[in-house]
Amino acid sequence: MQSNGRSRFLRAFVIFTIFLILFLCYYIFTYENSESWMPKVGLFPPKTFINKTTNVPLTTASTGTSAKPWKPPEPYCVAYPNKYNFIINEPQKCQKENVFVILIIPVAPSDTAAREAIRSTWGSERLVGDKIVSLLFLSGLPTSQDGEKLQADLLKESEKYHDLLQSDFWDSYYNLTIKTIVMLEWLSDNCQNAPYAMKVDSDIFLNVKNLVNLLLSAPKQNYMSGLVARGAMVLRNPNSKWYLPETVYAPAQYPPYALGLGYVFSLDLTVKLVEAAQLVKPVYIEDVFLGLCMDHLGISLTDPPDGSLFNVFPVDYNRCRYSKLIATVTRSLTNQVEFWRDLQTPGPYC
Repeated sequence: MQSNGRSRFLRAFVIFTIFLILFLCYYIFTYENSESWMPKVGLFPPKTFINKTTNVPLTTASTGTSAKPWKPPEPYCVAYPNKYNFIINEPQKCQKENVFVILIIPVAPSDTAAREAIRSTWGSERLVGDKIVSLLFLSGLPTSQDGEKLQADLLKESEKYHDLLQSDFWDSYYNLTIKTIVMLEWLSDNCQNAPYAMKVDSDIFLNVKNLVNLLLSAPKQNYMSGLVARGAMVLRNPNSKWYLPETVYAPAQYPPYALGLGYVFSLDLTVKLVEAAQLVKPVYIEDVFLGLCMDHLGISLTDPPDGSLFNVFPVDYNRCRYSKLIATVTRSLTNQVEFWRDLQTPGPYC
């Protein structure tokens, strides 16, 4: 009987030990992976988690080989709010130049051709009447395997032109919202003496003279304008590039927002938008996200005086038409250069 009692005790002890080991393994595994559900339900983990998934020290990230680019756990989730730091900076740009409007062009680190095309065309127009126009390109960290070389080339380009900003987030389509808010943070910190700024995509033809003429009579407070989308439907097809599920954004329509091809705004908005961005769920569609922030602030967007000034589809070139618009998407960098050069030649436009 004593032998049977000891056997039962040993079996019970072994079973208890096995269950204890399994429980500890499950607990450790769950703890290590529990943070992954947070972005899916719209919650934001502590900075340590965000840094772990989105940012690594520059000495690691800039190589492009020792760290993989961060990918969002869902196509609508970005890591914001967070503290992003500038690797390449031009903090005195606005103060040195007494700027009327500063143009910020988000561009990939590798897209040297786009930067050169802009510098040689509309980006070279720095004075309209007595109004100074300034320009900066904004990039994140390179994500390709040759990232170390790209980073070195970008530093050389910065030394040559002094028109680059680079922050330490991964430069990718899904991080455009981060890039936009980083732009606003920079403007808020470094450019409050200028009245206006414009975000311009790198594939845009910009008529700088018409932009300045528009701003001469524009409000200097709570002003944002461009091609304003009103009543835009939320795309629920998971195959869409701009898909958002109802769990992320329940209404069927977005509030008004300025399409990302190019929008202009008064610099007083930067502080307000950065503050709103801490509270509004940071969806990956950057122009929609700014519209959500404007809606949160209760500030209306301003339609341009002419609906043809901003064009989301390429406009066939003729001198008359291009002399009247402000911004249009183009089909190629070659088109940008050719159209701008033709518009500079003497002679009537229309």
